[in-house]
Amino acid sequence: MENVVVGPCDLAARVDEALAVQAVAFGLGPDEVSIRRPIVLRHLGCRGARALGAFGRDGRLVGFVYGLPNDRAHWWSSVVQPYLREQGNDGWLDDSFVITELHVLPGFQNRGIGRRLITAITDTATEPRSILSAIDGDSPARHLYRSLGYQDLARPVHFPSAGRPYAVMGAPLPLRRPADGRGASS
Repeated sequence: MENVVVGPCDLAARVDEALAVQAVAFGLGPDEVSIRRPIVLRHLGCRGARALGAFGRDGRLVGFVYGLPNDRAHWWSSVVQPYLREQGNDGWLDDSFVITELHVLPGFQNRGIGRRLITAITDTATEPRSILSAIDGDSPARHLYRSLGYQDLARPVHFPSAGRPYAVMGAPLPLRRPADGRGASS
């Protein structure tokens, strides 16, 4: 197995490389990638935004995560808030660190890289909890999030122009670790 190092990442400088990872991992076409580029750069300019990368021996980006403290004025919050309110969970939008994107190239999945990325970035959060959205279905990503302590807060959530429904998930911080005996390793 190739050694992978998780560490700080200047995601703005590597945005095209990160979007290439996301395109492969998430199945995005060129049009979707071009739309996401300015969105990622705008997010990275927000207060408290930070990113980590997973780097192969050759320095190539094989995975990344970025997030920021949630702000109810952000687009994502405005979309998910009615769904959360309906379930009595809209308080999760306050004092939460949002995992905006987490992607690992398919050839590097199932090696614990996603777990390392998400736990490392949430360990730097000052907020008491974390929230994220994931495609609503049985997937390795949802299994990982559940093993870390994330629970469904609202589902199905429909984002404009998204073809599939999502689930909004939340977890208290720090996230569970396999040694807790409560989460499976991924």
